[in-house]
Amino acid sequence: MRAMVLAAPHRPLAPTDMQPCRPGPTDVVIEIAACGVCRTDLHVVDGELPHPKLPLVPGHEIVGRIVETGRDVRHFRVGQRVGVPWLGWTCGECEFCRSGRENLCEFARFTGYQIDGGYAELTCADERYCFPLDNSLSDAHAAPLLCAGLIGYRSLRMAGDARRLGIYGFGAAAHIVAQVARHQGREIFAFTRPGDVAAQSFARRLGAVWAGGSDAIPPVPLDAAIIFAPVGSLVPMALRATAKGGTVVCGGIHMSDIPSFPYRLLWEERVVRSVANLTRRDAEEFLALAPTIPIVTEIEKFPLEQANEALSRLRDGALTGAAVLVP
Repeated sequence: MRAMVLAAPHRPLAPTDMQPCRPGPTDVVIEIAACGVCRTDLHVVDGELPHPKLPLVPGHEIVGRIVETGRDVRHFRVGQRVGVPWLGWTCGECEFCRSGRENLCEFARFTGYQIDGGYAELTCADERYCFPLDNSLSDAHAAPLLCAGLIGYRSLRMAGDARRLGIYGFGAAAHIVAQVARHQGREIFAFTRPGDVAAQSFARRLGAVWAGGSDAIPPVPLDAAIIFAPVGSLVPMALRATAKGGTVVCGGIHMSDIPSFPYRLLWEERVVRSVANLTRRDAEEFLALAPTIPIVTEIEKFPLEQANEALSRLRDGALTGAAVLVP
């Protein structure tokens, strides 16, 4: 099978002919129809996440159809369309798994990081971490839901019932979560790279009541803010923009260092918190909600062999919405 493979961090992915994977007892083999290009993939390729499996097939926003099942698979059948997200396996036994916090599992393994992912024609995935997909979206348009959508949804939950919601970094995750937030009756305030008129226009088109640079203060205090851009200096800026008792949610898996800031920005019961991974419950809730809104994803398609170009475009902030690889 064809795949784009990372041999070592800081190197371009290499087109490679690989042996197709063989399923374990609870695995399904999936013929990949589309795989989203996520910022987490970029963090892996750029060496910002430690100790990836090497060589590695990145990618964890996978949509495809099952072509083979392991002997103990019970919930899926050949021909069924499924999605595969970042969370690829948990132990089920540690204190986090037993308390409904499997996203923090001590032994978790992640798709496209410790498990070969979706920058390929085929992949294997544990059926317990796959999800049936509604047919309202095409394969390519459904792919960003599997991480950008799921992490955005979890981040929105962590923001509580905030009516005035700031979103810093208006890319793949933001353009999905903005649709969920608007559906819930919230007001969206979008923060982009200073001077990025195109991204600000995109945000307004998706219902933002205000859009400006990340260095700006919004016209009214925010009840909460979600930071998707991996820029630590945005944390104190978001705190300045947030009202008393508000929450700043850091929605990424990696962020540059947060600079020191005066305590008065945190005082008055403001909260800074992170979001780590996702749970299967998050996926079930969000994938059931998405077609009822309905969410419409903005995508740009790339052939599998142009994965490096898609990653470069993401790195440069040159995408509107999400990049999707189509084998």
